[in-house]
Amino acid sequence: MKSSKIDVSPWIKKVHIRNEIKADYETIETITRRAFWNLYVPGCDEHYLVHIMRSHKDFIPDLDFVIEVDGTLIGNIMYTKAKLVDEKKEEKEILTFGPVSILPEYQRMGYGKMLMEHSFQKATALGWDTVVIFGNPANYVSSGFKSCMRYNVCLENDVYPSAMMLKELKPGALDGRKWFYYDSPVMSIDKKEAQRFDEISEHYL
Repeated sequence: MKSSKIDVSPWIKKVHIRNEIKADYETIETITRRAFWNLYVPGCDEHYLVHIMRSHKDFIPDLDFVIEVDGTLIGNIMYTKAKLVDEKKEEKEILTFGPVSILPEYQRMGYGKMLMEHSFQKATALGWDTVVIFGNPANYVSSGFKSCMRYNVCLENDVYPSAMMLKELKPGALDGRKWFYYDSPVMSIDKKEAQRFDEISEHYL
């Protein structure tokens, strides 16, 4: 199993990043729910996305990581395939990640960034060269993400959302041509199914 042990400040004994295993599933879904509950909208559905993502064809198990602090599981990052399509309909397979979940009591301590940096190294080693995400730019600029407009990457209808950011894992991976971004279908969550899942999953909490 791929993992890494990171020495940090003296008040932390051990930070351990490893691949997620089946025994982690319920704990990670609970962590994700706690991390996102009422954060952007009432409730959340990110934990349902985590639940269904693992069985989707676009999910990448080798880039599914958890982070432990002193033996306690506190967070997770998961990747799926996405794609860019240029104006001549040429396709380029790329990565997207999300959600990145850290327990609220461990947030703003650098653990999310540790997870991301570890995953970038592993993704690069596997041959991936581009990551596109959606999020608050303030949370990702320090990890090397830039506005997609700088790379001429947009959504359909020439929309360049401020929340859409890109990181080249390999410098020069994009050549400046215009690209349109497409998520994996797994990202299109059925809100009713998400609500139903939350109702039957209360025993996780």
